[in-house]
Amino acid sequence: MSDTDDTGLDPDLADRLSIPDDADDTEAAAIATAVAAHVSDAERAAAAVAAAAAESGPTWDGEKWRFAGRLESTGGRRIGRVPDGAPTDEWTAAGRADRF
Repeated sequence: MSDTDDTGLDPDLADRLSIPDDADDTEAAAIATAVAAHVSDAERAAAAVAAAAAESGPTWDGEKWRFAGRLESTGGRRIGRVPDGAPTDEWTAAGRADRF
């Protein structure tokens, strides 16, 4: 996370935050707190998405038909569909093609 100032806000965000002139101290604090919470939630969500992307390994998304076509063209016989649980390593999956 980024450095914060004495209000708890990122200094860059604090410079861009506009609080109405007629807001009293309580209202200004509420606005600043709401904005800080929103920014913090957005940072946490972005970190969670990045962590989930890092945890997930290779998948067959969008590759099953290409791989099945490659096996058919090299093996001469038509195979069934590539199952979801098939190894994503193509050499390993090709070795199990007789089970598809």
